[in-house]
Formats: sequence, structure tokens, C-alpha cells
Amino acid sequence: MSELPDNQRVVVTGLGAVTPIGLDADSFFNGLISGKSGISRVDAFDTEKFTCKIGGQIRGFDPAAAMDPKEARRNDRFVQFAFAAAKEAVTQSGLDFATEDPERIGVFVGSGIGGMDTIEKNAQKLLESGPRKVSPFLIPALISNMASGVLAIEYGAMGPNFSIVSACATGAHAIGEALKTIR
Repeated sequence: MSELPDNQRVVVTGLGAVTPIGLDADSFFNGLISGKSGISRVDAFDTEKFTCKIGGQIRGFDPAAAMDPKEARRNDRFVQFAFAAAKEAVTQSGLDFATEDPERIGVFVGSGIGGMDTIEKNAQKLLESGPRKVSPFLIPALISNMASGVLAIEYGAMGPNFSIVSACATGAHAIGEALKTIR
């Protein structure tokens, strides 16, 4: 495979978003340009013992709108977000996977940490009820590369598949790695 020169343009053909200011790319963008804040009092869990009680919380998200409900139950919330955003981007792109070479379709997903919700729930089960109550799917549900793996399976992508985890730089790093791989 030949590499494109560093100045060769690569085009983004579809966008997807699941954010505190919009559950799709259009509402996210409109929220940005109107100055909407996604920061508010956290109500997804009890914050009484926390010093900080505010954050960017995603509200109103229904994973079943993007993925099979059974599949949604099997996956952590971060995978559900990635799936919904990727599905929107793929739809916008107009890409027809049936006509593409699956070995030339890759998946790059950036996630700061992976399945914290799954870790927390299973740690609680372990402490309260013992190891037999911990899900046998604990590790597959929480690992950061589960999002890219689920998407690769969904779309039959057999090319490069990476989960980028690099703290606050994760989003930019994922875009940069995808760009380099395309070139």
C-alpha cells in the first residue's frame, strides 16, 4: 500500500456526536455556536460525598435508538455512545459497505478510559456479594477497545482497528492516527 504525501488532503465525509450539548452532530454544532453549556449539576449518581457536584452529563440518550437493545445491555455506556456517534457518521458518509473492500475499512475510536460504569457496578457486587456475582463479561465490557471492536463487527471492517487512549489528547490523537493510516 503506497503512502500519500504529508500534504495530501484527507476528507471527513460523515460526522457523529453524543455530547452533553447534543445527541447528534447537528444539535452539538448548534449548541456550540449558540454558546450552550453542557455543564450542570450531576444527577446520574449521588454526589453528596463529592466536593464537585457539577459535570458534563449526557441526558436523554437511548442506546436502543442506535443499536439492538440486547447488544446495548451487553455493552458499557461508552460503547453505546461510540456506536451511536459512529452510526450517525456512517449514515452521513453514504458509504456502502457492500461495495467496499472490508480490509480497507478501519476503525479508530478514542476513549479516555473505557467502561467505568461497568467497573464500578461489578466492584460493588464483588464487595457486597462476593466474586460469583461479578459478571463473566466484566473484562470484555470495560476494555477501551471494545468500542472499536463492536463497530468493526457491526460494519464488517477488517482493516486497522485501534482504541486510542491518551488522556485529554485522546480525540485529537485518534483523528491524527486515522489520518496517518489513511495516508
